[in-house]
Amino acid sequence: MTTADGVTALSRVFVEKSSASFYRDKKIIAWHCHCITMLSKGLQRLRTTMSEYMTNVIFSPCMTILYLQANQHEKHRLMKNSVISIVHHPFRLAVLLLTLSIFGWSCAKNGHEDGESSATIETQGVMMAALSHPPFVPDPVGDRPAKKLIVHMEILEEEGEMTNGVKYMYWTFGGTVPGSFIRTRVGDEVEFHLMNHPDNKLPHNIDLHAVNGPGGGAQSSFVAPGRETAFTFKTLHPGLFVYHCATAPVGMHIANGMYGLILVEPAGGLPPVDREYYIMQGDFYTKGNFGEPGLQPFDMKKAIDENADYVVFNGSVGALTGDRAITAKVGETVRLYVGNGGPNLVSSFHVIGEIFDKVYLEGGAKINENVQTTLIPSGGAAIIEFKVDVPGEYILVDHSIFRAFNKGALAMLNVSGDESENIYAGQIVEGIYLPEGGRIQEMPIDSARVAASRPPENLTKDEQMQYGRNIYMQTCFACHQSDGQGMKGAFPPLANSDYLNADVKRAIDIVLNGLTGEITVNGETYNSVMTSQTLTDREAANVLTYVYNSWGNNGTDVTEDMVKAQRR
Repeated sequence: MTTADGVTALSRVFVEKSSASFYRDKKIIAWHCHCITMLSKGLQRLRTTMSEYMTNVIFSPCMTILYLQANQHEKHRLMKNSVISIVHHPFRLAVLLLTLSIFGWSCAKNGHEDGESSATIETQGVMMAALSHPPFVPDPVGDRPAKKLIVHMEILEEEGEMTNGVKYMYWTFGGTVPGSFIRTRVGDEVEFHLMNHPDNKLPHNIDLHAVNGPGGGAQSSFVAPGRETAFTFKTLHPGLFVYHCATAPVGMHIANGMYGLILVEPAGGLPPVDREYYIMQGDFYTKGNFGEPGLQPFDMKKAIDENADYVVFNGSVGALTGDRAITAKVGETVRLYVGNGGPNLVSSFHVIGEIFDKVYLEGGAKINENVQTTLIPSGGAAIIEFKVDVPGEYILVDHSIFRAFNKGALAMLNVSGDESENIYAGQIVEGIYLPEGGRIQEMPIDSARVAASRPPENLTKDEQMQYGRNIYMQTCFACHQSDGQGMKGAFPPLANSDYLNADVKRAIDIVLNGLTGEITVNGETYNSVMTSQTLTDREAANVLTYVYNSWGNNGTDVTEDMVKAQRR
């Protein structure tokens, strides 16, 4: 039986026998087909360097073994013609065993055990998850069996330092940005406890991209300040996954630092390395410009425009520099678990002076090699490995380079050890650099066309209601809902609201300047945060007119002059 005959026969039999009892489990079919595909590709490469005779002599028995599993009717004929002959050729037998062991290992790397479906892996025992703060990660899972893994995570809203002299109110999982690193393995049953600290102002939840289920757990984890919730999920897919808050407005919660990484290792764990670190990029939007001192509030308008003031690693400028830089020694292999919380920008992750030996693309199973820069999308991740050959200071950057040197996306890896002048001699050549200049250029603008596209100056009541509804659906509905009912315990209702109808000037002031603290609406107490809205006088008047003329409210018409009068 030749190699070509074996591949052809196997393909035919797997199609014809797919309903046979041996292959009732379709996961096993996929597993065997995967092995055959890899073996076939290996044969094709081998034939470029070996004769057809050697290929058939060594590998035909391997093909036959797999073929026999699928077609028992031809067992005796094939055993006689091919497999039994191995006994008389010890070299063939040794190569066969080696080949099958290699391909068996390769097939096992899909994260399952012996072709087993992740969903049916049984757990053995209970353990508490060991979470870690960035840039460190918990110990590898190794070869431990799947377990019931209990995770406790606390949400904290805390003031921290964005850069020297600049304060920011972070919303965090576990008190850090990014949140605590969670390490699991395929088949674990995770019991996730999410606690919202009683001093917090807002409700939160968590969406884990590793979860197969509605909202990634968000629908099951909405939790008000001072409360705890719990839900369970099965880890089905190996990989590195982002988690984040998904409470409305979602972008604001993420932009304030509510994201982190969860690693699901395959059965048997990832290959060991010398060092592992945890890094996440995020973009931040503040009222003040970069470096402007004081407590800087979040700026929704800049976030919508994707005009970030800060783009940083691990929550702040310089979080991984100086005494806080990550370290390694010459000859060690470093593995970086790199995520991008966003909420908006894609990362062009690069280590100046290194080439990535391996990149697990987008945190999945596909590996790319010898990579200079890898893209990490917002809400995505990558596993990056490289061996350090030369001592020195290595700079980690987002290679959208102004973000690195002007907005903060810069970290350091300090490598100690002996010099390797055969790899890098450290010579410096001084040259001349002529930049093209910084003059800003603009396209011509058709001012008349732009003016004609704007709404008319004097709106009818119906037009004002229509424009107001559009603004409401873009800005307000996520918290207050499309029917104005709000969210019990979190966001007060606007429908038939005694608080709203009692004082229109107060309502205008809240829209323009925001509100924090305890209020009572329709007999219910709410203690949350209403962010100020970046609206023009006309937009504020339109949306308030829409609210006051909807859902049983008192029908007040809000004018632009009324809004102007409340501007501070």
